[in-house]
Amino acid sequence: MKTTYYFLGALAMFALASCSNDQETEFNKTGSISFRSAIGTRATETTTANLKEFKVSAFLNNAPFFNSLTFTKGEDDLFVSSPVYNWPGDGSNLDFYAYSPMNPRGTLTLNDNQKVLADFSPETNPQNQVDFITADTIGNKDTNAGVGVPLTFKHRLSQIVVRAKSDNKAYIFKVTGVKIANVKSTGSFDFSSKKWTLQDALADYSENYNDTITLGATPVNIMDKVGGPMMLIPQQLTGWNNDTDKTNSQNGAYLAVKLQINTVAGAQVFPFPSDAKTVWAAIPIKDNWEAGNCYVYNLDFTHGAGHTDPKDPTPGTPILDGEIKFNVDVTPWAEYPVDITPTPVSSQK
Repeated sequence: MKTTYYFLGALAMFALASCSNDQETEFNKTGSISFRSAIGTRATETTTANLKEFKVSAFLNNAPFFNSLTFTKGEDDLFVSSPVYNWPGDGSNLDFYAYSPMNPRGTLTLNDNQKVLADFSPETNPQNQVDFITADTIGNKDTNAGVGVPLTFKHRLSQIVVRAKSDNKAYIFKVTGVKIANVKSTGSFDFSSKKWTLQDALADYSENYNDTITLGATPVNIMDKVGGPMMLIPQQLTGWNNDTDKTNSQNGAYLAVKLQINTVAGAQVFPFPSDAKTVWAAIPIKDNWEAGNCYVYNLDFTHGAGHTDPKDPTPGTPILDGEIKFNVDVTPWAEYPVDITPTPVSSQK
C-alpha cells in the first residue's frame, strides 16, 4: 500500500502503512486426515506459533463429510482431530473450510448451499476483540495421506495501530486514550468469495487508560496501555469533513486522541475551558482498509493538534489555531521644544 500523507490544520498524520510480513511454515507427519498449518501474518494477534486449535468443515462431492470438527495441535505440530477421520479410499477430493476462533461472533453457516459468517461484529471494547482467520483447500489421500494437508490461514479483519509523537518545544502533550469513530460495525463474510458484505450500522471503538503518556520526539504506540491494536471489519472509510460539517451530520469517520495540552510554562491551553483533564482531539480518516493489513497511523503533534471532536460543545474548532506572530511598530520620539533665553552679559552688575 502506498504511503499516505494528511495535513489537517497543523497536525500532520504521516506514514499510514500496511504492515506485511508473510510467513509459511510446514510440518510433516504420517497418519490420518491432519493439517500442517501456517499463518499469513501481518502483525496481528494470531500467528503460526500461538495457534493451538481451529475448526474445519469438510465436503465430499459437495455433501457434508464432517462439520465444524475441532483440530488441535499435536505431535510434530500437526493438527489432528478426535474422533479421527480417514481419507476416502477411492482417492476422492475433500473440500476443507477452516476457521478460528472456535466460536466466532455472528451466525456461522457451512453447508452445501452456503458458507458464510453472517452478522459478524467486533467487540465494542477493543480489549475483547479476537482475530478472525480462515483457510480453505482441497485434499485427497494420494497427495496428503501421511504428510498432512497444508493449510494457510489468512486474516479477514483489518488491524489498526496508532502511534504519536511531538517535538514541539513550546507545548507538553499528554494522552489518555484513542478512538476510531463512525466505522461500519457489522458485516457478513463469504468463505467462498473471501469478501465482506457490510451493513450500514456504525460504531465507535475506544481505549481509555488512567496512566498518562507524555509525547516526545520518538513515536510511541498509544494503544499499548490498554487493549492493544484494534481489529475491525475491512471497509472503505468516508472521512469527516470538518470544514463544511463541523457537527458531522454525515457521520464521517475520524480518529481521535484524548489529550491535555499545556505550555512549558504551565498554562493549560486544551481542553478549553481548562476544567477537564483530557478530551478528544479529532482527525478525519478516509482510507480503504483491506483484510490482512495492519494500518499504522503515525500522528505528529509537533505543529498542531487537529480539531475538537464533532460531539464537543464547540465541534470542529482548531485546537492550536495559527502561529502567534507580531506586527511590530516602534513609536517615534515625540519632540518637545524647550526655549531658553540667556541673560545678556551687558546687563549684569
